[in-house]
Amino acid sequence: MSGKVVKVSGPLVVATGLADANMSDVVRVGPQRLIGEILTMKGDTASIQVYEETSGLGPGAEVVTTGAPMSVELAPGMIEGIYDGIQRPLERIVEKVGACITRGVEVPAVDREKKWDFEAVVKPGTKVIGGDVIGTVQETPVVLHKIMVPPNLKGTIKSIQSGSFNVTETVAVLKKDNGDEIPLTMTQKWPVRVGRPYTTKYPPKRPLCSGQRIIDTLFPLAKGGTAAVPGPFGSGKTVVQHQLAKWSDVDIVIYIGCGERGNEMTDVLREFPELKDPRTGESLMKRTVLIANTSDMPVAAREASVYTGITIAEYFRDMGYDVAVIADSTSRWAEALREMSGRLEEMPGEEGYPAYLASRLAQFYERAGSVECIGSDERRGSLTAVGAVSPPGGDLSEPVSQATMRIVKVFWALDSSLAYRRHFPAINWLNSYSLYLDSLKPWFDENFGEAFMRNRAKAMSILQNEASLNEIVQLVGKDSLSPADQLTLETARMVREDFLQQNAFTDIDGYSSYDRQERLLAMVLEYDTLCRAAIAKGADAAKLFAIPVRETIGRAKSVPADQYKDAYAQMRADMAQQIDEIAAQGGETA
Repeated sequence: MSGKVVKVSGPLVVATGLADANMSDVVRVGPQRLIGEILTMKGDTASIQVYEETSGLGPGAEVVTTGAPMSVELAPGMIEGIYDGIQRPLERIVEKVGACITRGVEVPAVDREKKWDFEAVVKPGTKVIGGDVIGTVQETPVVLHKIMVPPNLKGTIKSIQSGSFNVTETVAVLKKDNGDEIPLTMTQKWPVRVGRPYTTKYPPKRPLCSGQRIIDTLFPLAKGGTAAVPGPFGSGKTVVQHQLAKWSDVDIVIYIGCGERGNEMTDVLREFPELKDPRTGESLMKRTVLIANTSDMPVAAREASVYTGITIAEYFRDMGYDVAVIADSTSRWAEALREMSGRLEEMPGEEGYPAYLASRLAQFYERAGSVECIGSDERRGSLTAVGAVSPPGGDLSEPVSQATMRIVKVFWALDSSLAYRRHFPAINWLNSYSLYLDSLKPWFDENFGEAFMRNRAKAMSILQNEASLNEIVQLVGKDSLSPADQLTLETARMVREDFLQQNAFTDIDGYSSYDRQERLLAMVLEYDTLCRAAIAKGADAAKLFAIPVRETIGRAKSVPADQYKDAYAQMRADMAQQIDEIAAQGGETA
């Protein structure tokens, strides 16, 4: 069925003669067969969002509907791939047409020719339901790709065989209860705007270890949780997201470059193949899917890219894996919504954003969660969503930041003043929060003892007291404070500089395990405890602040990973001895 273009306004095309089409149908527009999606229908007139450049397109051009919604292909071969916002494989497009991507180019999302070794795990005669695993493919050394029955099917396996197949060949035949026989391949198609089903959603109770001390210890994120990283230009949003993508203890990472600079995606493409995953020892690309819809690519496809990414993530979640979706940035996605809304002549909301901005953001983040997957084997999987927010001028009162804060449960507020002082990650500990602390406490208590959460609370209290004392210091000077208050400032400085500050570009300090974080913070806080006891005995505070071990603790972050346990134990012993000596001198003087 086809219609005719009557109006072109940038990425918005209006066509008539499409009475039988449905909203969300994918269409092909004009002689170049540009990909578009129907946004609204009024009679036989459709407003179409075109995902490619529309220059040269005019009234009278033909519009052909495919009759299917915007969908992604889910099959072996996605890992290590780089796609644009509508799941076109950029590497294979380059091979076909060169570096300048031609409009209307049609390349399948997954390689149709490559053969995969399919290992059947069920036998003929087995009763199966949607989500059941019928076979496996070793996609990369670290990802075992599970071939599942599509969610909307159930019946009996009539035939199945192991062997070498491409993604379009039949690997099994399913006989439905009504007698129909359905050939099953290794490919599923799923509409991107519809969340994949699950059996039960559970409250997240396990932390996501990112290797970043301020995140893991002070503002932890749970597996299956949601987080936002807002911050002004230059405050380190992208590096924080790169760190999360590199080191998070998840099985699969889906990194969506949504409207950000092209050179940032280039950094990911160059770095990830060279970096080793600390859990598996393999290249990080062996568990990563990249979706690139950078700022110089079509605006409309930006809107689709987050849905493409989270649908791929849900597919891997359904296999029972822990998946992280990193979206950089949701502000650029919201700007794409604003542009299309303006061209549709909808009533604008605050700052020109559409009135449905908050509900669209919620639809994205609500697809995260820790779930029991569909199928009869009770698999558990999780999908964690982390979105960067780029408020203009760092103004967190703007609509995208405010709508995101109402939805997510972890908020890492980046601060340009910290970034200018070269304190990275520049997460402001006074403005950030995590609402998962209560649900994660049992896990921390079981694995690290109750001291871990006590130390976290004590460190936060010291940092908050420092903020109050700094106002007094600006009025009357540091020397007028009591020795106990001076010690609070000194300990807070150690927490900030020796614990929270971290260098993403060094091998040793770029990733910090939970055990290392726990020992390092405990050592800093033990310094505070011992010094308070010494001051109570009359010790000179200035001497306590100048003990030789202070310098050693300052370099504790650079101790190699295989030596830190012994090194930290030695530092604590030296610290206790040196403080005791000064305390003894203070007692004699008194």
